[in-house]
Amino acid sequence: MEYLYTIAILMALNVILASSFNFVIGYGGLISIAHPVFYAIGAYGSALLARDGGVPVLLAIPAGALIALAASVLVALPSVRISGDYLLIGSIGVQLGILEAIKNVGWTGGAGGLTNIPALLRPGTDHGVYVALVVALAVLSVLLLHWITRSGYGRAMSAMRDDELAFAALGRNAVAMKVAIFALGCGLAGLAGGLYAHYFRFLAPAQFDILQSAALLTMVVVGGMRSTFGPILGAIVLEVLPQAITFLDLPAGLLGPMQGILFTGLVLVFMFIRPQGLIAAGSVWRGRALEEGHAGQS
Repeated sequence: MEYLYTIAILMALNVILASSFNFVIGYGGLISIAHPVFYAIGAYGSALLARDGGVPVLLAIPAGALIALAASVLVALPSVRISGDYLLIGSIGVQLGILEAIKNVGWTGGAGGLTNIPALLRPGTDHGVYVALVVALAVLSVLLLHWITRSGYGRAMSAMRDDELAFAALGRNAVAMKVAIFALGCGLAGLAGGLYAHYFRFLAPAQFDILQSAALLTMVVVGGMRSTFGPILGAIVLEVLPQAITFLDLPAGLLGPMQGILFTGLVLVFMFIRPQGLIAAGSVWRGRALEEGHAGQS
C-alpha cells in the first residue's frame, strides 16, 4: 500500500510541476529548462529551515516556496529584458551552477545527499493523509493557474507572448509580466519541492538534474501545451510509464538511459505526429471563441 501512496504523491507533485512549467513555457512563452532547480531550491530551503532552523514543517514548506520564488526573480530580471534566448541560456547556467554548489557545500549534504529531514506527519500516521494533502494542493494549483489563464490577465499574457512589440506599444509592461509569470511558476515548483522533501526525507542533487528537465518538458509536450488538463494527463502518463519499465527486470544500469530515451523519443514523436499533444489547446480556445460569437449573433 505504501508503494501506491508513493506513486500517488509523485503523480500529484508532477501535476504541480508540469502545470507550473506549462504556465511558464506555454502560456508565458518563456523558454526555460531550469524548472527542476527551483524545485530543488524549495526542497532544500524547506528541509534546512525545518532541520537546522527549527522552523515548523507547515511553515517551512511555504517558506521554501517563497525562497524559490525570490530566486526566480533574481534569474528573470536580468534575462527577460533582452530576449527569450537569454532566459534559456541563463536558466541552463543557473541549473548547472546551483546543482554544482549543492554538491560542494557541506551544509546541503553535498553529493551524498541531505538526510534527517523532519517529516510533516507524526510517526504512525496513515500516509493516506499526506496523499490527500498533496493531491489537494495539486488541485488548488491547477485551479489557480486555470483561473489566471482564463482571466483578463491571461488574455494579456497571450497577447504578450504572441506579439511583444504590439503589447508594449499599448503601454503594457512586458518585463513585469514576464517576471511575474516566471516567479509564480517557479514558486509553485518550490512548493512541490517542500512537499517532496518532507515526505521522502532525503534529497540529492541527482534528483533535480537535466533528466528531470527532460521529463517535465515531455509531460507538457505529450499532454498538450497551453491547456489546463494536458499537463495533468502528461504527468500521469509519464509517471506510469517509468514505473512500468521497472517491472521489466532490466539491469539497473539500463533503467536511467531507457527513461532518457523514452522522454526524448516521446517528445520527437509528438512534435512530428501530434504537435498539439493529447489535449489540444487550440480546440479549447476556438470553442470559447465560437460560443462567444454565437452568443453575440443571437
